[in-house]
Amino acid sequence: MSKLGVVEDTLFVPMLGRIYAAEHCPQILYDKKALELKKKLPSDLIKQNMQNQYTLLASASRSANMDRIIRSFLERRPDGVIVQLGCGLETTYHRCDNGKTHWYAMDLPHVIEYRRGLLPEPERELYISGDAFAKDWIKKVRNDVLDAPILVTAGGLFHYFEEHKVIALLRMIGQFGNMEVVFDTVNKRGMTMMKKKYMKQVGHADAQMFFYVDSAEELAAKIGGNVKVIAEEPYYRYIPKNGLKLYTKVSMTVSDQFKMVKMIHLKL
Repeated sequence: MSKLGVVEDTLFVPMLGRIYAAEHCPQILYDKKALELKKKLPSDLIKQNMQNQYTLLASASRSANMDRIIRSFLERRPDGVIVQLGCGLETTYHRCDNGKTHWYAMDLPHVIEYRRGLLPEPERELYISGDAFAKDWIKKVRNDVLDAPILVTAGGLFHYFEEHKVIALLRMIGQFGNMEVVFDTVNKRGMTMMKKKYMKQVGHADAQMFFYVDSAEELAAKIGGNVKVIAEEPYYRYIPKNGLKLYTKVSMTVSDQFKMVKMIHLKL
């Protein structure tokens, strides 16, 4: 297996968060597949985990938020298709599949190669190697599913790219019709906190971060066309806080109060 780069290497961070939640806070997220994979991860990764409860649950909360939005999309659009950009080692299919949906998991070639080794392709989830910012993946999906509504998820991805790149990607997705996209992001204050604190805590102070959103409506205006904001939600709004450490609860409350981290859902 080729050496994972700095950004790709962060794919272990959400996995550790989901394992922690499944073991200690299943009310937030129970991920049976992540627990099964725990013994297959590099053992020093589990031992050297420097994260605290808050940073671990920040990752698990992202998955819980995505699950909620995916399930609601599939209830609304039973013929819908799910495409996960920068899928890493995400196990969403195993938590949210309804028995008939078509799923696509997309990431860089060496990440997909590593993913295949740990998580062989399930029945209705196709893995795509490539660059999220190039058109190949969306052309392939659109050719496969024709007019079906598509929800594109980008969890923990956009932070690492400059705004013009993210806007170009969202415009490109919008050209393929009947598309929704959901992603997590931070505002300017949240970005400062992430650069200062969070990336050091998860052991990735060297991962550069650029993209933040102060207002989803302003972002929609920059993308142009007929983009509509379906939701702009504080990140921890739907996350149960019972049984969590005081520091974690306070951090979640402060984050939501200042909209430091949020989920944005757009119709493109």
